[in-house]
Amino acid sequence: MGKKNNKKKTSIESTDSNEKLKVEAARELGLFDKARHLGWDMLTAQETGKIGALVKKKLQNCKMDS
Repeated sequence: MGKKNNKKKTSIESTDSNEKLKVEAARELGLFDKARHLGWDMLTAQETGKIGALVKKKLQNCKMDS
């Protein structure tokens, strides 16, 4: 039996806004230059976790404002 893919498809607009939030969070944390020069995959797990936490916080604030 095959498994059904229950993942939601994200729209291009959603992906673009998430990318903007990620870049904004990285800039606020002082990590954007490192990510730009070395690539996002060269950030440590701790650094990406901080970015992810800040993005999540920003998304929650946007939902609360709406």
